Amino acid sequence: MQVEESELVLNPDGSVYHLKLKPEHIADDVILVGDPGRVALISERFDAVEHRIENREFITHTGTYKGKRLTVLATGIGTDNIDIVVNELDAAVNFDLSERRIKKELRRLNLIRIGTCGGLQPDLAADTAVISEFSIGLDGVAHFYDLNYNEGEHLLKTAFEGFLSDEETLGEPYVAQASEELVKKLRHIGKTGITLTANGFFGPQGRQLRLPIARPGFNDSIHRFEYGGRRIMNYEMESSALFALGKALGHRCACICLVVANRKAKSFSTRYKEAMAQLIDQTLDAIVG
Repeated sequence: MQVEESELVLNPDGSVYHLKLKPEHIADDVILVGDPGRVALISERFDAVEHRIENREFITHTGTYKGKRLTVLATGIGTDNIDIVVNELDAAVNFDLSERRIKKELRRLNLIRIGTCGGLQPDLAADTAVISEFSIGLDGVAHFYDLNYNEGEHLLKTAFEGFLSDEETLGEPYVAQASEELVKKLRHIGKTGITLTANGFFGPQGRQLRLPIARPGFNDSIHRFEYGGRRIMNYEMESSALFALGKALGHRCACICLVVANRKAKSFSTRYKEAMAQLIDQTLDAIVG
């Protein structure tokens, strides 16, 4: 089946529309970062860089680290951008772009997000790394797709909805699981648990400036939720869509985030640059190990 030009949009050079990438630009191991400035911070550790490609907020560097080919790509902020990134990465490697047809042999990518987050447990200190085993999506992106969820995802979703009162639910959450294989590779770096993915930074994460928020007590109660020995550890803004869409397309996905603010203790990192540099080094070594 050929996909129409309006559905799989390409640039005049044949690259996918937003990312401006072709299959040869993409390694099997892809590091995703929200901050465009973090791309160079990571690629400066590479042995060599083959490709530097930039379009809008999407910056991509591909090269080698300790002999392993890696891609680092800036997604920008939010699950709306993750929807673009995951679909276009998959299209770039799994479509014959000249004919807009799905290839018979598909590539599986490892998509690993390195980001920042807000801690939701009082004992989760700033500058701690959190590896997401499951993400609970408060954003809604996955509801636009006909996805199959595993038993663990269904059970966690049911438990989470049962924990919330009707007043606390502003939309139907969904649950997506990270790659167990990638979590195993990363878990020595920090703490594991459940992540909440919000669709905004202020009100959706319980921050109030001049606008009143609809759920002022949400953050005061959510840290008490526990399921299967796992607690809700943190807020961030990308992992739910990454896990849900990436897994559905056959890719392995993971997310490791540095706690820069503890929302319960009202504290903020005092050594962010040093801690992020350490997290990048540890994650790169885990990927190539």
